[in-house]
Amino acid sequence: MSAKHKDDERCPWCLGSDMYREYHDREWGVPVHDDRKLFEFLMLEGAQAGLSWSTVLAKRENYRQAFADFDPEKVVRFTPAKIQKLLENPGIIRNRLKVESAVSNAHAFLKIQQAFGSFDRYIWNFVDGEPVQNAWKTLKQVPATTAISDALSKDLKKRGFRFVGSTIIYAHMQATGMVNDHLVSCYRHAELGGS
Repeated sequence: MSAKHKDDERCPWCLGSDMYREYHDREWGVPVHDDRKLFEFLMLEGAQAGLSWSTVLAKRENYRQAFADFDPEKVVRFTPAKIQKLLENPGIIRNRLKVESAVSNAHAFLKIQQAFGSFDRYIWNFVDGEPVQNAWKTLKQVPATTAISDALSKDLKKRGFRFVGSTIIYAHMQATGMVNDHLVSCYRHAELGGS
């Protein structure tokens, strides 16, 4: 974590724990163009549905181990027996629908890679290849969904993805830097291209 920045120079949502600050300072809002990392965030955002992001972040390493380091080519080969074993793993969120969706989403993910050359090319096309630069002054201004997340969510569902509602997808867009939703008062806003 960057010690040179004070908490009043960060987005207020990250101040609850060192883990949150670290995630905020190093990852949140940084443009991601690596397919495996994009798959990781899709899986984790889906797992979060109805829970807090801190719950998922705390289990992230367990997810890496349980889900073959987020390799979609390995996840698609998970058998019903493997899924059952995962549902007995206390290190992850043991929700059958979420675990099963990880496998079906891996199938859909690989189909997109085949059709577009990479998942990165597919998903970043929704923002014309460049992060949307927002200039929010307060957390209340930050939306839960946008027209872009609505369109992306609809397209992902059409392609067979589950746990990809517009709110989950907007969180994914924020996490992977498709949008810069750091508040203007946050030091990361300018670092990530905001003016």
